[in-house]
Amino acid sequence: MLTNGSIVTEFILVGFQQSSTSTRALLFALFLALYSLTMAMNGLIIFITSWTDPKLNSPMYFFLGHLSLLNVCFITTTIPQMLIHLVVRDHTVSFVCCMTQMYFVFCVGVAECILLAFMAYDRYVAICYPLNYVQIISQKVCVRLVGTAWFFGLINGIFLEYISFREPFRRDNHIENFFCEAPIVTGLSCGDPQFSLRAIFADAIVVILSPMVLTVTSYVHILATILSKASSSGRGKTFSTCASHLTVVIFLYTSAMFSYMNPHSTHGPDKDKPFSLLYTIITPMCNPIIYSFRNKEIKEAMVRALGRTRLAQPQSV
Repeated sequence: MLTNGSIVTEFILVGFQQSSTSTRALLFALFLALYSLTMAMNGLIIFITSWTDPKLNSPMYFFLGHLSLLNVCFITTTIPQMLIHLVVRDHTVSFVCCMTQMYFVFCVGVAECILLAFMAYDRYVAICYPLNYVQIISQKVCVRLVGTAWFFGLINGIFLEYISFREPFRRDNHIENFFCEAPIVTGLSCGDPQFSLRAIFADAIVVILSPMVLTVTSYVHILATILSKASSSGRGKTFSTCASHLTVVIFLYTSAMFSYMNPHSTHGPDKDKPFSLLYTIITPMCNPIIYSFRNKEIKEAMVRALGRTRLAQPQSV
């Protein structure tokens, strides 16, 4: 219990605390399976694109490897803690742990939003300007683009951390979500949180809405190019690929926009948790399926990697 004037030193993540024991057990099994599957799929993509197969030495697979790394980092910042809280009664987290979790959510989330936009631009150049692709998207440019995504994530995390925790906390310390989410935490601070929420809103326009516009614009140009040049069979394949990519992008951007660009009055546990689950676990799980496992070269690389593993086993015995 907090007394008047006492400073908050810990938060309570309400999450699924009000659910029945059987419901929490079911959610634990479900989220553990999704987390394990997501880690396995993204880990496999990182392994294949980074070390095992020289045939995947192209900008697209370089970006895919880093996207999978971001997926692993992002899902690990929130889901393990949620799994623990589904099986224990104590849902408290220290002030420092909450700050740390929020920083990594900011950092990795922003980096992923920007990287997805760069990946869309990469596909735009590859399809619309195939003859100049190697010159435009060189290895040096790829490194710079990925470095830019990480840099903006790191800097943006520091900025949002300051905005969220600039005021002391002496109010209710219950967070109506399964992790420390900025708009909810900011609403618990002393004084008028409107300045902080407006700053978060303005930041979201830059790091969420701008990459989304770039991504959608790139795919519009891609579709226009395909419609004017490709055969009917090629059009169908490209439409399918672009639609799946855009689905993942829209999932991530719209759920993040709801969480960080909506007025504080519209937030609530019944609204926040579904969108939070969408961008913290569903999107990282869908990314490798949509971007990689539908890719013929990735499938062939997996077969080759598994073949080498089976051949190596008898030799090591």
